[in-house]
Amino acid sequence: MGLRSFAADLLPQAMRAAPPRVDEHAEAPATFAALTERLHYLSKADLKQVREAYKFADEAHLGQYRASGEPYITHPVAVAGLCAQWRLDAQAIMAALMHDAMEDCGVTKPELIQRFGAPSAELVDGLTKLDRLHFNTREESQAESFRKMLMAMSRDVRVILIKLADRLHNMRTMEAMAPARRQRIAAETLDIYAPIAHRLGLNQTFRELQQLSFRHLHPWRHAALERALQRARGHRRDIVERVRVDVEHAFGTARMRIAIAGREKTVYSIYRKMREKHLGFTQVNDIFGFRITVPTLPDCYLALGVLHQMYKPVPGRFKDYIAIPKANGYQSLHTTLMSPLGTPVEIQIRTEAMHAVAENGIAAHWMYKLGPEGHAPGRDAQTLGATWLQSLVDIQDDTRDSAEFLEHVKVDLFPDAVYVFTPRSKILALPRGATPVDFAYAIHSDIGNRCVAAKVNGEAVLLRAELRSGDVVEIITAPGARPNPAWLNHVRTGRARAKIRHYLKTMEQEESLALGEKMLSQALRAEGLQLPPDDPDHEEAAALWQQLSRWAGVRHRDELLVDIGLGRKIAVIVAKRLAQMMAERGVRPDAVTLTLGHYAPDDAAHKQGVVFIDGSQDSTVRLASCCRPIPGDTITGYLGKGEGLLVHTADCRTGRRLHERDSERWMHVEWAEEPVRAFETALVVEVGNAKGALAQVASAISNAEADITRIDMGHEGGNEVAELRLLVAVRDRVHLAEVMRALRRAQPVVKVWRVKP
Repeated sequence: MGLRSFAADLLPQAMRAAPPRVDEHAEAPATFAALTERLHYLSKADLKQVREAYKFADEAHLGQYRASGEPYITHPVAVAGLCAQWRLDAQAIMAALMHDAMEDCGVTKPELIQRFGAPSAELVDGLTKLDRLHFNTREESQAESFRKMLMAMSRDVRVILIKLADRLHNMRTMEAMAPARRQRIAAETLDIYAPIAHRLGLNQTFRELQQLSFRHLHPWRHAALERALQRARGHRRDIVERVRVDVEHAFGTARMRIAIAGREKTVYSIYRKMREKHLGFTQVNDIFGFRITVPTLPDCYLALGVLHQMYKPVPGRFKDYIAIPKANGYQSLHTTLMSPLGTPVEIQIRTEAMHAVAENGIAAHWMYKLGPEGHAPGRDAQTLGATWLQSLVDIQDDTRDSAEFLEHVKVDLFPDAVYVFTPRSKILALPRGATPVDFAYAIHSDIGNRCVAAKVNGEAVLLRAELRSGDVVEIITAPGARPNPAWLNHVRTGRARAKIRHYLKTMEQEESLALGEKMLSQALRAEGLQLPPDDPDHEEAAALWQQLSRWAGVRHRDELLVDIGLGRKIAVIVAKRLAQMMAERGVRPDAVTLTLGHYAPDDAAHKQGVVFIDGSQDSTVRLASCCRPIPGDTITGYLGKGEGLLVHTADCRTGRRLHERDSERWMHVEWAEEPVRAFETALVVEVGNAKGALAQVASAISNAEADITRIDMGHEGGNEVAELRLLVAVRDRVHLAEVMRALRRAQPVVKVWRVKP
């Protein structure tokens, strides 16, 4: 659109012989002859392979037409042409030509491997959707297809480059589609593909995908802003010309060789700024700017000095992305100057190599590695891109649900970032709003899992505190620490979210497995039998577990025990079925075991089947909030359906009602000898309604080495008495008695008692 003409007007004649760049608005080739002109960098042998791939794709798509009425083969040729702009190799060009062959033409992967080799076939397979599989919803199918594509991309980044070229050509040619489909594809592009292009540093592709998505999603708004931008171009021509002349004169005086080009904000970025900051079009001042390209990195800072001597810089509007590159490898100096006419002008300063990465990101690796100098300015972007791709693999390892995986990836596609430092001065880029927990998981998953506190710039902060650019972050860990489920409400990176969920699920599985094994062992002992060993070398036991798993409708022993631990299956029923299977194999009840099961509850052998409560079973064992049991109370366990074990006191009325309704789900539980944490119980304290009463109550509880976890002011019993309802964390009943004695000794306390249902 106007960007190139604007740049051409500003570019000095002597500087217009710069190396050719990818034209983001160049028409994609519609014929193979036009495509071969763009493939001049390939060898004759490679061109021959590409020609064979074209013939194969042409035959496969014979008789197929696009919605516009054109032969379908024009689309793969156009996609290959866009890939050729990035100078992708022959394998990628062949895959681009055949990218729809498996999905639309019934071509199989083995056939492609036989004719064109495994590398091209793998690329095509990574680009193929999973439409032939059965999914419950279109969203589920889409999520799984994204996961497949992104995983293929993590193995070979050419997959996503071809996919972005495919999406770009589709976006350019969507006019013939139905409006609803256009809207859906445009929204998907804006939500997923444009951010991926930005994350990989493909800024030309990123900008055009945003522009096209905006045009299809909001055609009227796009047209109105386009007209306003054209008018603004005419109104500000004098300002632009004045700044250009001044810049050329200043650098000529300094005897510095530069190339100056105009930079115009896209319609979509103007629209987004207007919405985010509630501005009118005339209030957006940085629509036009300049880009100055210099030969070397030190020249960038020299050029900055020249500009700041020429015009006054706007305070707070300078950014050094050379010293601290963006997460996608982008490097430039940004400064905003106040022009003589009172208009702020933004200027970007970079080298030619930085500009290659800024415009083409990870694709610069292919564009320039074959150049005459043999250098690859895309190396930084390649490294940063590989880091992000590895994070996708980590998320995939921790996530089995496609929709959850896609959610994590979307989180990581935020374009805004903060740059923070480790204590050893290593820079980490995190999404805006990231917390110390995100930082901990970005370093290593073990550090995140064992994180207990954090310091920012030497001062202790909450783990949910928001990090800012320039912060030095130090993570404090403890060997026995574990992730807190509440962290999921605050973390911003997909990696942290996936690691926390994975850890919590794993712990829940392990705890449920151990609990289920204890429960089944206890129930089977009541039948006079011992649990068969979990030994694959023990053929009879392995066959027995396999038969029991089939009967229960699960895949293996561990899954069955987890279901028992979570209350999805009743241990007594499973034990009776297992006893029947063992009887069929000639195993008879043992009298001693049967006697222990019924009459020796204190025997060590029987104790192996008891569930001991020590406070560490966070996910599978919960303490009922109605009676709030603490060590020393007589307790019993209720196995809720899919909720794990719920522990009540033996005299709890709610527990008794549940027992009357469903007695089979109750089991024997006991307190462990050494619980690992404090337990909450409810107290009511009546105090004299006098000044300082609450402080004296808190002091008495603290002196008794207990903690108040919640406090509510109850109703006033009269003018002289107030009622405090407290949740107090204590070790056991003995400790609770000490706390209550300490409260009774406090001067304002009239009465104190423990709440029972």
